[in-house]
Amino acid sequence: MFYRFALYGFLKNLRLFEPFILLFFLDEGLSFFQIGLLYSIRDLATNILEIPTGVYADAFGRRKSMVMAFTAYIASFVIFFLFPNFYVYGLAMVCFALGEALRSGTHKALILEYLKLNQMEDKKVEYYGSTRAASQLGSAVNSLLAAALVFYTGDYRYIFVATIVPYVLDLFNMMSYPRELDGELVELRKGAVWGQARMTLKTFFAIFKDGDAMRAILNSSSFTAFFKVTKEYLQPILKTFALSLPIFVMLDGTKRSAVVIGIVYFVIYLLTSYSSKSAARFSKRFEKLSRAINVTFFVGAGFLFVAGVASRQELVVLSILVFLGFYVLQNLRKPMTVAFISDRISYKVMASGLSVEAQVTTIIMAVLAPVLGALADAFSVGVALACLGGLMVLLSMFVKVKATA
Repeated sequence: MFYRFALYGFLKNLRLFEPFILLFFLDEGLSFFQIGLLYSIRDLATNILEIPTGVYADAFGRRKSMVMAFTAYIASFVIFFLFPNFYVYGLAMVCFALGEALRSGTHKALILEYLKLNQMEDKKVEYYGSTRAASQLGSAVNSLLAAALVFYTGDYRYIFVATIVPYVLDLFNMMSYPRELDGELVELRKGAVWGQARMTLKTFFAIFKDGDAMRAILNSSSFTAFFKVTKEYLQPILKTFALSLPIFVMLDGTKRSAVVIGIVYFVIYLLTSYSSKSAARFSKRFEKLSRAINVTFFVGAGFLFVAGVASRQELVVLSILVFLGFYVLQNLRKPMTVAFISDRISYKVMASGLSVEAQVTTIIMAVLAPVLGALADAFSVGVALACLGGLMVLLSMFVKVKATA
């Protein structure tokens, strides 16, 4: 199963639009604030759908949930490609949100169920880190493919239709997963189905009463939210850097920036692939996993603040390097936080429990995205990033996790 899990992550991360999504929106004439609104639509829609889709995955089948997720993703890519309009992009974001809601937490639960069935629960960090490394390798390959496509076509729109191919392949990969990974399900009989749903919901809401579990979820979700909201702002910084270089001057700006963005993202994702695989070794450098999680949160906040200040002062290379560190930390943290949270949640509602983490992430992102966009429009990208970095430093004091008893 490891190779099928790894293949899922590799293909899922062949999102050719990701290295250029912010530049695509800017090229379509959208402001940073409008882009932030689109991200908020996506995140709020994901948030609304998160709990029911998590319950559906646990009660009626995680594999079915994943197949539906990829179908929703493909629909969003088609809309982005065919209908270049701000309001229609909102509909595409809702389709994408449905895919995210169906997928988030569900595949992690499939992996954790497999480890439980095979008595490998003590290998959670190592196993999940290794599968995540395959995902990051996919992102590295993705950056080169996306750059080549933009360089060849000179148009950002084609990256959406090209992304359909790996997602169709991943859909078939999901269909090959064994039925036992769905977890404990009831037969589809009247009454029994609703009984299972009620049991799942009861255990799900019990998560909110556990202070330690909720603090762990807040630590993980807030770091991920700040990272996801800000990470694409590396793209205009890279474009500025690309246009300042005395190379490929005979090409237009889109093609010149495609070369630099592709190379930089390739390096970033090679490093993040290695960092995901090294998460277990890294965590063992600390006496407690909780300390590793707390330290990396504070350092990541510092990285974001410095990236913003460096960008504002036109220290572009420093800003890029610090962003690289932010990417590495996110991928060091993710296997650690998944393992930390899963130790506090019942296996029966693992997908729902991990979906709580994803849901809190989307709430924070929905608030931060338009604020970040408005700050970038009013001042600059650098000032906007520095403001969020400062806020994250303050937040680090309130989301510290406690050591496992």
